[in-house]
Formats: sequence, structure tokens, C-alpha cells
Amino acid sequence: MATTDQRVVELLEQILRVEAIQVAAGKSVTEGVRLLKLADLDNQTIAEVLNTTAATVRTLAAGKRAAAAGKKGKRKKTKRKGT
Repeated sequence: MATTDQRVVELLEQILRVEAIQVAAGKSVTEGVRLLKLADLDNQTIAEVLNTTAATVRTLAAGKRAAAAGKKGKRKKTKRKGT
């Protein structure tokens, strides 16, 4: 039989999954990954909530990071006078 601490952890994990499902309800997988990553969930948990694979979550999360990095690195071009 599980100890009281183990049972508390199991129940908290169930609550976490329910909350994650509510957050992702009606969203695309991509948007669900983004939101659940913001909540700092691991790829496997996100995959279970979104009914996909951890590899898909990893790919979508990496794509979001790359897009965000690209936006940060772009500089606005300015027109020089006299050229």
C-alpha cells in the first residue's frame, strides 16, 4: 500500500493533469504546447495531456524557441542619409 506522502503526490499529479487539460481545451496542439511549457510541465506530461508524443512536443517547443530567438535577433533597418 502507498504511503500517505506517495498518495498525496499521486493526487497532486492528477490535479495537475486536470488543470493542464482545462488550459489546453479548445487550443491547437502547438498552442497547447506553448501554454503548458509556460507552466513548466515536462514533455511527457504535455504529450499525455494533448494526446500526442513527447517527440512532437519537443519539436513544437524547439520551433517556438527558435522563432522567439529569431525575433529577438532582428534589427530594424534604417535608411542612411545621402546614400
